[in-house]
Amino acid sequence: MLRIYDVVLAMAGDAGLIAERIERKDRDLARQMRRAMQSVALNVAEGMGSLQGHKRQRYSTALGSAREVLACVQVAQAMRLIENVNPSTLDRMNHVIATLSRLVYRRAS
Repeated sequence: MLRIYDVVLAMAGDAGLIAERIERKDRDLARQMRRAMQSVALNVAEGMGSLQGHKRQRYSTALGSAREVLACVQVAQAMRLIENVNPSTLDRMNHVIATLSRLVYRRAS
């Protein structure tokens, strides 16, 4: 099992709390954020059990969705739907994105 999976689950908890705050002012953005977060976790889990070619595809999809989750937070802040987000939450999101980027873009050995 990938060590990042536990971090992804923690990110899901963070994203759920943020989505609750966003939902008070924009239900559609909150729903999109939740779907993207679910995609991150489910594609990482699926990738862990896949063969090499499919593994990279799953991690690539998870990466795109992780970037989407972060973008939802940034858009919500820019539109003043939510106030500040805990820096450790943003660090966790960036950590997941960086790890998935390494898994997707590393050179084939």
